[in-house]
Amino acid sequence: MPVPATQTRADALEALLHERPVLILDGGLATELEARGYDLSDELWSARLLIADPGALRDVHAAYLEAGADCLISASYQATLAAFLKRGLTEEQAVDLLRFSVTLACEARDAFWDDPERDPSRVRPLVAASVGPFGAALADGSEYTGDYASHGMDEAALYDFHKRRFDVLASSGADLIACETLPALAEALALLRLVEENDSALAWFSFSCRDGEHISDGTPIRECAAALAHSSRVFALGVNCTAPRHVESLIAQLRGGANKPVVVYPNSGERYDAATRSWTGDIEADDFAQAALAWKRAGAVLIGGCCRTGPAHIRALRRRLVG
Repeated sequence: MPVPATQTRADALEALLHERPVLILDGGLATELEARGYDLSDELWSARLLIADPGALRDVHAAYLEAGADCLISASYQATLAAFLKRGLTEEQAVDLLRFSVTLACEARDAFWDDPERDPSRVRPLVAASVGPFGAALADGSEYTGDYASHGMDEAALYDFHKRRFDVLASSGADLIACETLPALAEALALLRLVEENDSALAWFSFSCRDGEHISDGTPIRECAAALAHSSRVFALGVNCTAPRHVESLIAQLRGGANKPVVVYPNSGERYDAATRSWTGDIEADDFAQAALAWKRAGAVLIGGCCRTGPAHIRALRRRLVG
């Protein structure tokens, strides 16, 4: 009996993690774009540049590879068909843009890998297609609260919301699907249905969290891990865009609920005010990387950064965690 393609990829990833105890993810895509002068004050956020300046996205992907990332995440986090249609695009054009987000990351990866001057010790980088939460489409910070009931979004409605975009990204050529910044268990269960229904899907699930034990809607993260533990198509479980101070505790909770690889890519430690759409506080890249040593000891095997982290943070992570 032939081995399913998803199982083959899962085996390959497990073998890679056996060979390389830690893989380094990239950092904040929007953060680096803003650092380069791009205005992202738009409902589409960084996905706006899929239309306006795709080369800028490719350049940032390349910068993260040069900094040491072993995995890129596509610019599809806040990209939805409805948002593109609202801009006057046709559905066909919207679908093409979703696929294009993955293509740009793959192009950057392939150019890096084909460079004869790259470090020969590096592994061929992965590309993960980002599936952001329903809350991201609201552009009001709901991915950090999980307040979906006020929008009438139960598990069935969330399944319907995600289905078309998920199917497009699952067939886009990405190595993995990153179901990320999930604030509610109901949304994770809706996405799990889609993962299980799609023969080509292999995914990680990462949650936004309010403290060291609970995701944003208050559900214990151990309960979330247990609910996803049975699926062979869920490759890893973790947290992202969460304060670094909670990560070590969250890793312990995840490992208590499921025997899965753990992925963590917290924000920089600064605090986000959804009302003013601004960040306060600061953390140095070396301090971030120093904190990551504890995440590695706690059991995380895929480690990167989210909002307010940039290439300097990824370079520091690689220096501290890989050498």
